[in-house]
Amino acid sequence: MNSTAIVTGGAKRIGRSIALALARDGYNIIIHYNRSLKEAKQVEQMITKLGRECHLISCDFNNMKQVSLFIHRAFEFFPDCDVLINNASIFQRARLMTTDEEMLDRHLNINFKTPLLLTQEFAQCTSKGHIINILDTKISRTLIEYFAYTLSKKALAEFTKMAAKELAPNFRVNGVCPGLILPPPGKDDEYLERLSQNIPLERRGTPDHVVDAVRFLLNNPYITGQSIFVDGGENLK
Repeated sequence: MNSTAIVTGGAKRIGRSIALALARDGYNIIIHYNRSLKEAKQVEQMITKLGRECHLISCDFNNMKQVSLFIHRAFEFFPDCDVLINNASIFQRARLMTTDEEMLDRHLNINFKTPLLLTQEFAQCTSKGHIINILDTKISRTLIEYFAYTLSKKALAEFTKMAAKELAPNFRVNGVCPGLILPPPGKDDEYLERLSQNIPLERRGTPDHVVDAVRFLLNNPYITGQSIFVDGGENLK
């Protein structure tokens, strides 16, 4: 295989699992990180040990000037980039009336505007490829506790379908919607175990479940514009 995957937010959590899995599958990897240099270097070392090439690119996705250069830097390292995983995001708790303009802009910039711009640049830099947006099971419901976050992910979900239609047939665009996979900052595994009792399968998931969905989408060339819920049935509530 002579392919390269770009994984945003690839130094930690689900992004890390995706980057390592794709390296095992034979992809060279571009890891985007912002403040997680130590973790990014650890992932780079692990990918190198797997016999694949890996490059790290630092970028603040809240800074649109930096975002506009990111994909071009990736293609300078690997002209054969053909997979873009838009995984990086932020997640802050606030309802409508406590969401200030700065918080709204930050969520929309990082969770929605950046994936949109990266998709544009990616489609300009190569002739074909596959884009996968990491969404959230919350897009299926009207939740107000994480107002800016949920709004940004809902927008990204609609963009996924619209981009799939416009960029076909040379590009496929799909989404993966994780549920109870990893605890949010400040919470522990017991927190997820308690929540999991309220979903149909009554158990939490793992990053490997998300990885399996990413692999399925990459390996099925007849799927585009779809979002797979990896959430134990949480979206059915």
